[in-house]
Amino acid sequence: MNNPAQTARPAPLSYKDAGVDIDAGDALVERIKPLARKTMREGVLAGIGGFGALFEVPKRYREPVLVSGTDGVGTKLKLAFEWGMHDTVGIDLVAMSVNDVLVQGAEPLFFLDYFACGKLDLETAAAVIGGIARGCELSGCALIGGETAEMPGMYPSGEYDLAGFAVGVVEKSRILTGATVCSGDIVLGLASSGVHSNGFSLVRKCIERAAGTGAGFDASKLPASLDGKPFREALMAPTRLYVKPVLAALAGHPIKALAHITGGGLLENIPRVLPEGMAAELRQGSWPQSELFAWLQATAAISDFEMNRTFNNGIGMVVVVDADNAAATANTLREQGETVHQIGVIAPIANAAAVRFR
Repeated sequence: MNNPAQTARPAPLSYKDAGVDIDAGDALVERIKPLARKTMREGVLAGIGGFGALFEVPKRYREPVLVSGTDGVGTKLKLAFEWGMHDTVGIDLVAMSVNDVLVQGAEPLFFLDYFACGKLDLETAAAVIGGIARGCELSGCALIGGETAEMPGMYPSGEYDLAGFAVGVVEKSRILTGATVCSGDIVLGLASSGVHSNGFSLVRKCIERAAGTGAGFDASKLPASLDGKPFREALMAPTRLYVKPVLAALAGHPIKALAHITGGGLLENIPRVLPEGMAAELRQGSWPQSELFAWLQATAAISDFEMNRTFNNGIGMVVVVDADNAAATANTLREQGETVHQIGVIAPIANAAAVRFR
């Protein structure tokens, strides 16, 4: 006689029992589709829903060169989780890639995102991807695909990770390499919207130093506001999208080089677009320090050197142009909504310092 314990069949398991909700994923795609449609532009042949998105390079380009960039949002996400602020980190994700593509003189064409989590929360994911769509819309870049990955056990509850990938195009003859930058050229700085998406490991340490951690955390020790915004909004302000204003300036002025001020700050990013033997001589105090950066510097006793190597410190994009065209270029950028400061000049390198302050 058979033992029932030996012959009983185990209860069937589904993917949902394992922690993956296909229906929630399908619902998210349906939420995304109208947001993605708002980003459509010339060249899109097939977008969200297929195995691969199709894009045709606009025919107005005679010798098109594709420029690609990829990035994430970094530990800024930790504050998004803690504070429940998910609607702007998608803009950060787009900005970090399209601003990099722009530095080559390229027009961003399309963007793809990767959203990974342990358990899909439909409202959180929709807020994040809504921000991605908004960033694409503001930069004239089509959101044509992406991936949402639900991976139980990979991420703590309530957390997720983001990555993005942008492709742009530029005429081969108009690629910005910085090769023509020379002594006497003017360095213009475009104001940032805040910390952007770099340096947040240090930002979080500043918050801990000021207010403590765990049971000893005291929010009253933090500023109520900075630069006219509530404290949390000031820190989570999304990375500024420079695409449309800079493309307008490129269309009318002979810009020589652009530098997106990300990780490494002014000190590490400007030299990336300078030819050998040239340095940027920046004028101390030529742009104002915001309350936000002043608070970070004072809280952590950060030196001026470290402020300019860790953060954008108030300048999110650098534009190098010859002296004869500097005023006109700055005016165009201001007409496009940018806050522009003349922050320095190009000079021969000295003592191996490719960026120096005077």
